[in-house]
Amino acid sequence: MEIQLKNGHICFDKTLVETLFGEEEKANLVYYPERKTLLLAARSKTFFEKMHKVHWTVLKLRNLKGDKTISIQDLILDNDLENTDRLLNYEIKNTGIISIEL
Repeated sequence: MEIQLKNGHICFDKTLVETLFGEEEKANLVYYPERKTLLLAARSKTFFEKMHKVHWTVLKLRNLKGDKTISIQDLILDNDLENTDRLLNYEIKNTGIISIEL
């Protein structure tokens, strides 16, 4: 399973989508610039929203296989992040939160 940054979007393969988000179409996210880390969780994980000052985003279908993407173009611009297409390092926590290095 891999996650990649492509054209200002984080792309998740179908297997990861099923593991992290199931049938949900929205996710909560928060970015911590000091750690250069983006945390994401399915919108139904209400504890995540209580622990962090989150924004929500829509998971968009990328292809017929079931891969999905989220746009982080604003995040890239606001934080002057590297926008090169690449694979991203990530860790899935046992709480269902995913931590992605940007």
